[in-house]
Amino acid sequence: MPLLQLFVGLLIGFAPARLSPHRLPRPATWQRLTVLLGLIILLWGGLPAVALARGMPSNRAGSIQPYLDRVAEQITEFTLDNGMKFIVMERHQAPVVSFMTYVDVGAAHEQPGKTGAAHFLEHLAFKGTTRIGTRDYEAEKPLLDRLDALFDQIKAAQAAGQPETVAQLQVQFNQLKAEAAAYVKQNEFGQIVQQFGGVGLNATTSADATRYFYSFPANKLELWMSLESERFLEPVFREFYEEKDVILEERRLRSDNSPIGKMLEEFLQVALPDHPYGRPVIGYETDIRDLTRADIQQLFTTYYTPDHIIIGIVGDVNPTQVKQLAQAYFGRFQARTRAADLTVTAPPQTEPRELTLRLPAEPWYIEGYQRAPLTDPNDPVYQVISRLLYGGRTSRLYRSLVEQQQIALTVNIADSFPGNRYSNLLLLYAQTAPDHSVDEVATALEAELTRLKTEPVSEDELDQVKTQTRAGLLQTLASNQGMASLLPEYEAKTGDWRNLFTQLAAIDAVTAADVQRVANQLFQPQNRTVGKLLSIGTGG
Repeated sequence: MPLLQLFVGLLIGFAPARLSPHRLPRPATWQRLTVLLGLIILLWGGLPAVALARGMPSNRAGSIQPYLDRVAEQITEFTLDNGMKFIVMERHQAPVVSFMTYVDVGAAHEQPGKTGAAHFLEHLAFKGTTRIGTRDYEAEKPLLDRLDALFDQIKAAQAAGQPETVAQLQVQFNQLKAEAAAYVKQNEFGQIVQQFGGVGLNATTSADATRYFYSFPANKLELWMSLESERFLEPVFREFYEEKDVILEERRLRSDNSPIGKMLEEFLQVALPDHPYGRPVIGYETDIRDLTRADIQQLFTTYYTPDHIIIGIVGDVNPTQVKQLAQAYFGRFQARTRAADLTVTAPPQTEPRELTLRLPAEPWYIEGYQRAPLTDPNDPVYQVISRLLYGGRTSRLYRSLVEQQQIALTVNIADSFPGNRYSNLLLLYAQTAPDHSVDEVATALEAELTRLKTEPVSEDELDQVKTQTRAGLLQTLASNQGMASLLPEYEAKTGDWRNLFTQLAAIDAVTAADVQRVANQLFQPQNRTVGKLLSIGTGG
């Protein structure tokens, strides 16, 4: 995934800060589906959006590196004794600060049968602590424990085929749930943030990580330290069963009742078998139903250790003060044994794969190629290839499939999907135009990929792509939230946040020969997975 482009991920990894389910506007049907798939692709990766830059330097290659060097000089870092790392950037243009709590655990770390636990934990992290979100925790806690015991009894009775016992236990469970709810102060965490001027309170879960973020006025730095440290020091996973219903409904909306969501979920299972990226971030329905508070607690205890947490702070701050406050608040976390790093041993693909679904939906065509992770030396070349194929309305795929041949209503690419820490997919997808088929789209895509493999890219086209990439990076760096997002991301995935600032040099070094070489390695039939979403009653 080029983090610089911020077009990654897929479906259901996004959980608004306990707001109502996300709803889309209602343009024309095909436009609606196009927007939906774009959101699905974006949301699975879970990266927050970033604002556009203002007053950025010229994006000529020679003028950018000095700017990047100056930006890097504004960044300091420190690590607490317990292993928690902070990356701080001073930016005094406005009295605001953006914060990113990056937890280096995502859906890929879940155990079989426990899918959806990382996303579930993200939801529960907004529910408060022993002091926030409750009227009387001492009275609330026994009710929560009894609810868990009743849930286990209900599951046992269901497994034993005892419907009458299940019905009786369910009545008790519902009554007890109502009693526990009486102690809850709804969304108190969010209300405190809003009351003191906080904006953008949100979180995302992806295959690779979980991110919690918002911004505050600069004079509320200590309040952020207090709130954020409290919710990960003494979290209370209250309203667990209510939130389970919310997540199940989220899954129904975005996968079970969404042809595109269903297609993408099944596509991943075919394209990445025996790979942790092949599982949906939101989890399978049966797993979500069976999850317990103990399962969530186990994930939290295992992975939410200080040395799995990297915090990015960007804005009007004094690094010395940040360090003092971090030691006072986050220094309270006890160092714990780090969980073993995830080992992904999925074998490379050696033969083509294909999936066809017939659903009440407009036809879509999806094509994925297995590629190496972010740290691979060829990652800058993957980025350039993606930009060449689709970088807007002037790109090759848009001109060919949409404008010239008019066989597709839309076409796009995700160059690292659904994560990028491990081997993943470069994904191409298109919605067919009326009276055209997915096979026509496949043929047109193949022609463009063959062209990329056989014809050297012109210097002018290559320079245009590099210019677009430079502009994208500058836009990201000009946003406090964008910078707060990328610094921990690069620290976690590449081992050093400074690698963020070497990306443009690596991209500028990509040659036409590099593009042709990597295209020939990547776009091979044995490395391809095809997905066809066909309308019921059509031939495609």
